[in-house]
Amino acid sequence: MHPSRAEASSQPCFNGCFPSPFLASERSHSTISKPKVNNVAASQDDFAAATSSSLPHAHFTNHESLPSLHDSYTSFTKAFPQFLTTSEVDQIRAQEYHHLNQYSNTCFDYTGYGLFSHAQQQRCFPTIASCSSSSSLPNLTSEASFFDVSYKSVSLQSQVLYGGHDSELESRIRKRIMSFMNVSEAEYTLVFIANEVSAYKIVADSFQFQSNGQLLTVYDHSSEALDVMIESCNKQGVNVLSAEFSWPNLRLEWRKLKKMIMHKREKRKGGLFVFPLHSRVTGAPYSYVWMSMAQENGWRVMLDVCALKPKEMGTLGLSLFKPDFMVCSFYKVFGENPSGFGCLFVKNSSVSSLKDPGNATSMGIISLVPAFRQSHHDTEEVVTETETDQEVFAKQDGASSTSEIEELSISFDSSKDRNVLGTKTEGLEIACRGLDHADSVGLLVISSRTKYLVNWLVNAFMSLKHPHHENRLSLIRIYGPKVSSFRGPAMAFNIFDWKGEKIDPTLVQKLADRNNISLSSSFLRNIRFSDKNEEERQTRASEVEGSKKTSREESRIFVVTAALGLLTNFEDVYRLWVFLSRFLDADFVEKERWRYLALNQKTIEV
Repeated sequence: MHPSRAEASSQPCFNGCFPSPFLASERSHSTISKPKVNNVAASQDDFAAATSSSLPHAHFTNHESLPSLHDSYTSFTKAFPQFLTTSEVDQIRAQEYHHLNQYSNTCFDYTGYGLFSHAQQQRCFPTIASCSSSSSLPNLTSEASFFDVSYKSVSLQSQVLYGGHDSELESRIRKRIMSFMNVSEAEYTLVFIANEVSAYKIVADSFQFQSNGQLLTVYDHSSEALDVMIESCNKQGVNVLSAEFSWPNLRLEWRKLKKMIMHKREKRKGGLFVFPLHSRVTGAPYSYVWMSMAQENGWRVMLDVCALKPKEMGTLGLSLFKPDFMVCSFYKVFGENPSGFGCLFVKNSSVSSLKDPGNATSMGIISLVPAFRQSHHDTEEVVTETETDQEVFAKQDGASSTSEIEELSISFDSSKDRNVLGTKTEGLEIACRGLDHADSVGLLVISSRTKYLVNWLVNAFMSLKHPHHENRLSLIRIYGPKVSSFRGPAMAFNIFDWKGEKIDPTLVQKLADRNNISLSSSFLRNIRFSDKNEEERQTRASEVEGSKKTSREESRIFVVTAALGLLTNFEDVYRLWVFLSRFLDADFVEKERWRYLALNQKTIEV
């Protein structure tokens, strides 16, 4: 089989000349990205050996036998001395995100990008208070340190082609995000969306599928946003295809995906290929070349960058392979407030792939506007910079309420003239400290830091074994890649008791939350079981959710998930390891139930 032009031209780059490891993914099972030399494999072997040396013992069967935080960190930095060069992140965390240490919050439930720092949010309050010193201005509450979103009645095509009246606030936020994401305003238009789910639905509703058009997705997990997109496509009569992932390593079935991309090219025109660079659940990486192959075969490409590390958009791969659409999300403050908004980037040259909707509009496109809450007769009224008659009518009709408004913090320069209730915004200063921090740290530090931490955690998980078991039954089963320098900063896993029975992920989440550790959960899907051995048959019987367990569509496995980010430190991953090791105690769950009952707290229902 001879490689295509894109494959051949990209071959040398898989040997390490790209700054992103994703170009080296699938190296062991894909002819698309098979390196011509063994330096990648040798580097991976060295990395695996270093990771193994980061723990003093291979197995732990008692949670009380785990090494201390100090000893663990010493071993960790001895195995990965380069980690010490990332201390700038620890300084930023101590100065700007003290709530993470003060309240012992350990957050593994965030993906996306943080806009603001906790310290910045706190400093905004006295700044805004000074704005109300004038007797001519109304009394403003501290909530004035946030800005609002308002929904727009406009189609995606119209928004991209003609835009709208941007406030100074919105214009500055737009430029800041485009700069942060390393996206050219000459090539892409940024559309603000209420959230990720809305972004997927808007693309599905607006995309101009041909009569034989198809939707092809590459996801090893369930996604509410993806489900909404699939539902919209089904209503339009679009044929929905999904990549498959082999059990037990959840590797992408690349031969099948390649066949779906390339088969009968004439039918691909008008098709949409939705693709992430790595799984936000398992951390499995996927090659950039899939985008190139899809584009060569007539697909429009929508790239999911929600789970990318900050500054990953600056890699060379994304400067070569230009997707038609990109989706990401931003939240307020890491570990404090996950509310925020979504961003949909539309390639200007791809606007022809969008429908002319006539009078139809897209629900979910938003504007960012300054807002102040005015105290009046013990009630609060939202006063925005501009408000159309339609928006006022919507409020009167109950279609838009204050509780539905997403708020994001901003800071004001009090030394400049301002008119907080009018349309002037010359004095508006937007400081996105969360983005500034990522910019100052840079991609290399962020990537290396998360790489060391997530792989140490994988190795630590695998070291936990149930006692008195002839086969050393593992406490934790990890789904997807294990120790790998190419894996993403996310993990999917489950806890199994000494009898080999899975502990409900929801229960694991609840117990973790009681210990100030925030985890998430998800469903693995599109799994292909080969039924070649007893382990696979047992897994299918004990873990797969749904009534039709022989159907691939129903082959879902409920898992606990943990995502590492820019601000994650070693103590965070150590605390998670220590907490999960307590499940080695056969009575741990029952002890926790009685402990909280004794503290007069609500009993956790199992």
